[in-house]
Amino acid sequence: MGGSSEQGLGTSGGQLWVEPVGGIIVARIRGVPTAELLLECQRRVVAILIDTGSGRVLYDALELDRPPIEIVLTQQGLTDELKHSGARIAIVVSNTAIAYLARLAFGCADHRVFYNDIAAAVRWLGGE
Repeated sequence: MGGSSEQGLGTSGGQLWVEPVGGIIVARIRGVPTAELLLECQRRVVAILIDTGSGRVLYDALELDRPPIEIVLTQQGLTDELKHSGARIAIVVSNTAIAYLARLAFGCADHRVFYNDIAAAVRWLGGE
């Protein structure tokens, strides 16, 4: 594994970590996401998808602050690339507002939203 990909990006305090863990690409976003942060996240996720051949992505949004709709639409545009890769995407959220926005952002991809349950998300990604 390529080590930690920890990095804080954006002026609003958003932070990003992306790394492969046990055959799953884990992308953790904290704080308020910016377009720059989402673009960097996408770049890293796609690079790891290509490098590892893994088609499973877990977005940990448990510490994500509610983004403005423009940011949701930015992710929606990026999701098309993930859809074409055939990736299966689990998004773990802390509340219904973030869940709703996640469904909008990832609507066209093979995805599922989980409430505060990383273990269930990992099981679903594993095909159980």
